[in-house]
Amino acid sequence: MKDIVGVIPARYKSSRFPGKPLAMILGVPMVIRVCRIVESALGKENTFVATDDERILREVERHGYQAVMTSENCLTGTDRLWDFAQQIKANIYVNIQGDEPMLNPKDILSVAKCKKENMDFIVNGMCDIGKNEDPCNINIPKVLVNNKNELIYMSRLAIPGIKDLKRKEKPNYKKQVCIYGFSYEDLKKFGTQKFKATYEKYEDIEILRFFDLDTTVKMIETSGSSLAVDEQSDVEKVENALRLKTL
Repeated sequence: MKDIVGVIPARYKSSRFPGKPLAMILGVPMVIRVCRIVESALGKENTFVATDDERILREVERHGYQAVMTSENCLTGTDRLWDFAQQIKANIYVNIQGDEPMLNPKDILSVAKCKKENMDFIVNGMCDIGKNEDPCNINIPKVLVNNKNELIYMSRLAIPGIKDLKRKEKPNYKKQVCIYGFSYEDLKKFGTQKFKATYEKYEDIEILRFFDLDTTVKMIETSGSSLAVDEQSDVEKVENALRLKTL
């Protein structure tokens, strides 16, 4: 059994962006860019891709990384992780979203460390929403936490809401960073449900399923280097950001 593994769920048939894991980002497939980030945090031997598509599996293995085939019927990336966990046993599974090619490896380590210290909680990342990002963008899940940084709710709407629109002071919006820390039992509890929870279904935010499972989600601050590829037009934004990063 491994101690900590980093797992990148990757499916080909994305409704908004088919073939997204294989989209080229400055000449490198996006899923491989994410593999390199996970490798730098946890080591190549602990870096895995969980996929349902032979094209992704072949590309991952061509670059020297490990890939595991999972069911085509997984409801979400976390359900895919449960499928993976039944094949590869570990104490902690760090789920890294395959469309985040600018993550900071230190954030992966932070989530893993926090999970190790809080095995009864799910761990998820968050950071301040960027100056050039719109809180009303439904592609960006917004986060509300209590004073213990425990998740109150996550929504594609801009939360918290503002009653007085004339108010000059605006909330400090937080967004989700898609790095999660799970145990095998967390994934089993989630994956054996076989259906989406009510709010999860409406929001299309899988972490909300844990609300119905009486499991606390602990949110931790990350470095804020997240920039997700949700649709084809985001590729250019990420490429420009990567170019600036190397200047």
